[in-house]
Amino acid sequence: MADAAPRLHALVQQLLGAPFPVRVRAWDGSLAGPPDAPTLVVRNRRAVRRLLFKPGELGLARAWVSGDLDVEGDLYQALDLISGHVWQRDDDARTLTEALRDPGFRAAARGLLRLAGPPLPPAPPREEVRRTTHLHTRRTDRRAISHHYDVGNDFYEIVLGPSMVYSCAYWESADSTLEDAQRDKLELVCRKLGLTPGQRLLDVGCGWGSMAIHAAREHGVSVVGITLSQEQAAYARKRVADAGLTDRVEIRVQDYRDVADGPYDAISSIGMAEHVGADKYLEYAGVLHSLLKPGGRLLNHQIARRPHHDETAYEVDEFIDAYVFPDGELAPLGSTVTQLERAGFEVRDVESIREHYALTLRRWVSRLEDDWRRAVWLTSAGRARVWRLYMAASALAFEQQRIGVNQVLAVRPPPSGASGLPLRSRTWN
Repeated sequence: MADAAPRLHALVQQLLGAPFPVRVRAWDGSLAGPPDAPTLVVRNRRAVRRLLFKPGELGLARAWVSGDLDVEGDLYQALDLISGHVWQRDDDARTLTEALRDPGFRAAARGLLRLAGPPLPPAPPREEVRRTTHLHTRRTDRRAISHHYDVGNDFYEIVLGPSMVYSCAYWESADSTLEDAQRDKLELVCRKLGLTPGQRLLDVGCGWGSMAIHAAREHGVSVVGITLSQEQAAYARKRVADAGLTDRVEIRVQDYRDVADGPYDAISSIGMAEHVGADKYLEYAGVLHSLLKPGGRLLNHQIARRPHHDETAYEVDEFIDAYVFPDGELAPLGSTVTQLERAGFEVRDVESIREHYALTLRRWVSRLEDDWRRAVWLTSAGRARVWRLYMAASALAFEQQRIGVNQVLAVRPPPSGASGLPLRSRTWN
């Protein structure tokens, strides 16, 4: 009798102490759960063992990346329904120790063990990075950046499209094209920085060169773009050459701490500061401050998390740390502003564009799904599954205000105190 799904669904509900809101299809073809809900496909017993040996987010991620677990139906709906049991548990949720005192919980756990088969922990998928500390040295940062960005430029072309911009776009409307929205974001950054012909711009974390090319071509500035990714740098240099901008754009493989040819008139840092780390953030802000001339502007575009009542309780997201951004850390917006001010900046404007990132991520997911077979061929099935899960879950997190993204405009004030900004700065003249 095929009964794995009903048993699994009932045991999970018993363990959670709450209804499990998605349908389950098990390896024996059996089904259980709400008929109109998305279906969680448990392809084999190994998926159950992964969850038993690593309960919670990391176990689910390992099962997903390995292909032991899948979703049929609306992925966003499935993640939204499951997230309350994985990512949004209440602070007063019972601990494992407390749960083990419950005879019903222990019985359900024993039932899962019997259902899982031989109790050997499966090896993690090969896409997983083993991280133990967050040192943020030059060497560890270079290795972390390589893991995330040196996946293959062809793969990123599928996801990002012709703009090759891997940060939040700026949408005039939800009907805009991704290319137009990314161009509008780059132009917004340039206008906030007040770029004029002949100025020098430092683009920290320049990616595939899109910001550097746009600023040089549209605003007549000279640009130095820096990245730690060899693949990004090679791609960006070719784009610069193809655009005929080699006299105005230089792409370097260089750590921001090693830039020594300031001062610059302006600095853009778009989607890079998430890699810096809380312990190094003041150093990061201080380095950028030292590289700007008095009166120069910094545009810091950065993802933020909600603050905790006890900030010492903050833990890096297990899935993202293991599969996406090793050593990446998110900080609350207030902490970022404070550190910039401690470094000597005057923060002049903060713009939240949280909803814009949700729109961007949904477009990236669609592009990946539309060219799925090629994405798998270029990387691996596991890597493509990592990106699909990461981007879809992140879109929901932005929509539900669990994370945000902000553009912070700051000035290195000259001795006179004059900021150089117009009285009504939102005109961005």
